[in-house]
Amino acid sequence: MTAIVDYGMGNLRSVQKGLERAGVAAVITDDPDQIATAEAIVLPGQGSFGAAMERLNQLGLAEAIRDAVSREVPYLGICLGLQLLFDSSAEAPGVPGLGLLRGTCRRFNDARVKVPHMGWNQLSIRRRAPHLRDVQEGDFVYFVHSYYGVPEDPAVVATVTEYDVEFASSIWCGPLFATQFHPEKSQQVGLSILRAFGEWLRERR
Repeated sequence: MTAIVDYGMGNLRSVQKGLERAGVAAVITDDPDQIATAEAIVLPGQGSFGAAMERLNQLGLAEAIRDAVSREVPYLGICLGLQLLFDSSAEAPGVPGLGLLRGTCRRFNDARVKVPHMGWNQLSIRRRAPHLRDVQEGDFVYFVHSYYGVPEDPAVVATVTEYDVEFASSIWCGPLFATQFHPEKSQQVGLSILRAFGEWLRERR
């Protein structure tokens, strides 16, 4: 079972439908015990870093996610689900993130570009994660975000995208793979990523 973490933020049903189209059976849950026994964890989300961490902590989900990742349970983060992996964010000073990756999140400069970054933009591949097996250099995917993750270790960056700055549009580190874009809204390219995620899970069994 793949568990889609429900903490009240984001269109979880669209993520579930995208995974189902890619052949991945997934349940939407806010039960820490279900997350503890899941084959894989998907953390989607749109909204505020601070509000998201508050909900994850209130529901006991933050600790369940940390524990699962420490046991090498695969994790797929989407949009806010990438940012929450880091230690902190400029969006919510003083609020600790999940701390599964060293680094922080910064805001795009409103004086230089329109914020939020919304719409289609291109991927440039830095490391070929298994989830990107069918993605081509320059493929377009769909973004909606104002903040972006800045990892301390550049080796975790899988793809980059240009908008105001070159930012990490996906990361890959051990069991963690996360995208700043929305695979479930990115048509065939996004579906190929979700399908590859499912194939990767089956190969791990």
